[in-house]
Amino acid sequence: MRFNGLDLNLLLALHVLLEERNVTRAARRLNISQPAMSAALARLRDYFQDDLLTMQGRQMVPTVQAERLAGPVRQVLSDLDALLTTNARFDPASTQRSFRLVASDYITAAVVAPLAARLAEDAPKVRLEIMLPCDEAAQLVMEGQADLTITPEEFVDPDHPAELLCEERQVVIGWRGNPAFARGLDEEAFRTLGHVAVYVGTNQVPSFADRQLERMGIERRVEVACGCFTLVPWLLCGTSRLAVMHERLARRMAESFPLAVAPLPLEFPVMREMIQYHRTRAGDEGLAWLREQLRRQAAFPNP
Repeated sequence: MRFNGLDLNLLLALHVLLEERNVTRAARRLNISQPAMSAALARLRDYFQDDLLTMQGRQMVPTVQAERLAGPVRQVLSDLDALLTTNARFDPASTQRSFRLVASDYITAAVVAPLAARLAEDAPKVRLEIMLPCDEAAQLVMEGQADLTITPEEFVDPDHPAELLCEERQVVIGWRGNPAFARGLDEEAFRTLGHVAVYVGTNQVPSFADRQLERMGIERRVEVACGCFTLVPWLLCGTSRLAVMHERLARRMAESFPLAVAPLPLEFPVMREMIQYHRTRAGDEGLAWLREQLRRQAAFPNP
């Protein structure tokens, strides 16, 4: 099918080429031969009268024209995908659809992992692709590179739909052999003992709990900082350190590690985790089904 003389199949090829910046990887991703992808690149160069990708050393680098095209091409494909998925009937038992989610290791461990186990029976051909949050996470959803993102309420984009996934209390977690837990963890011990803090992404954004403690002016002695919650147990066991994290994840960790969980010894706000997706996907039956599955899973009581 052609539009203004361009084979529309080439738009997908251009999108993948600009993402992969490698003809062989792009061909593999589209399940075509390397010569076929090289031919597609030649046709694109001819149509746009531009090299689009040029070799610099051992890497292919997009030209200025290619950089200009990348955003609009991504948006066109996203809009087309939304159009097709909105009109298609969705059957979870037989669909072979892939869903790409942006979710933290906390949400992955506490919600997505148990959901994936359940879907192995209810929707055996569904594929879940999980991407960790990054500085561009919201943009990935807005540009159609991800189906949805799960994020704290304060990071929601007001221009697109968002709905509550769950509310989460924060708790203190530490090594089971830490005497502070046997005595009953009070605010003095919380302030004086060493802590493990979590900072996410390349910009080192503090976790919800760490942001709130900073805003409340609670002074702690942070002995170790790491980039994800799933590293925290290894940094607590055998020490007197503490960490503050989501109750759901803390209790799951305590099933596998010698950890104790205690309430925070001070007043603390509840965290609201939100599901956000692009407004053009509001009629997507498959995405609506996935959002419902996530909400149902998150509604299960903490272990």
